[in-house]
Amino acid sequence: MSRIITLDEFIIRRQKDFAYASGELTGLLRDIGVAAKIVNREVNKAGLVNILGVHGLENASGDEVQKLDMYANQKLIDCLKNSGECCGVASEENEDIIQVPAIASKNAKYVVVFDPLDGSSNIDVNVSVGTIFGIYRRKSDEKGPCTMEDFLQKGTELVAAGYVIYGTSTILVYTTGRGVNGFTLDPSIGEFCLSHTDIKIPDRGQYYSVNQGYYLKFDVEMRRYIDYCSDLNLRLRYIGSMVSDIHRILLQGGIFLYPNTRKYPKGKLRLLYECNPLAFVVEQAGGKAYNNQLGRIMEVQPHELHQRSTIVIGSPGMVDEMKEFVERYSAVPAMPKK
Repeated sequence: MSRIITLDEFIIRRQKDFAYASGELTGLLRDIGVAAKIVNREVNKAGLVNILGVHGLENASGDEVQKLDMYANQKLIDCLKNSGECCGVASEENEDIIQVPAIASKNAKYVVVFDPLDGSSNIDVNVSVGTIFGIYRRKSDEKGPCTMEDFLQKGTELVAAGYVIYGTSTILVYTTGRGVNGFTLDPSIGEFCLSHTDIKIPDRGQYYSVNQGYYLKFDVEMRRYIDYCSDLNLRLRYIGSMVSDIHRILLQGGIFLYPNTRKYPKGKLRLLYECNPLAFVVEQAGGKAYNNQLGRIMEVQPHELHQRSTIVIGSPGMVDEMKEFVERYSAVPAMPKK
């Protein structure tokens, strides 16, 4: 029997892989792990306490806020304040950035962006949800407060990113740019334990994920590609929680599509909180991630905190096929190749 390796132990062992191996990023990842355990506890007992249902507000992106969204959001913020390594956070649930006061004489070097509970509308029907996070090294002076410039960085500037999926088991998956590893929470000891080492996404898969109810609202090239997937007898799987769909594709192969519609001409998913972190994870596992204009997601320059985007992400062979459909059928010229 192989020895159990906990998340904390793994992070410390791999600290040398970080561009700035002095412990700050290690502390941040451990803080996120603690927050995930707390959120997991509340998600698992959501049916027993009065935290189900709608909170009665809309978040900064215009989506209806669930009660557990707000709980997860606050717990992540609280935990990220613990180590003093984070100078600010930006969340899908908050209108503006939140500056984190310095602890003692520490000059925090990182900012964190996150979606505290992706797919939260599924909680009431006991379907998997998740947390998505990304970590950037700040651009502003370390001796002062963080600024908007620290958050409006391209995905290529991410130093770490990952997600936690709260399902039949709770799994934390993350990358620091040196491959992708997954850790399953063992509730008997309260620790995330290494369970998926050096994850590699298959070149192709038997699944495609898209909200096909919007089929008639998609552009012609997207409809043609969906028809192509159907003709190949690929299996349609769409959970309504991006984390859950991406997790399946990461392990079994496939493609996830969230194109523009008439209601959301620029796409619906948030570039900073969902697209960039998950694109970083998928690319590190050997996959690809583009928008509908065939621009690499991680190379898009953000201009606002809650900027929306289209996305095509997953197995490289399938994403390349989707690109061919866009180039062949799109009425709008694709972005020029560099």
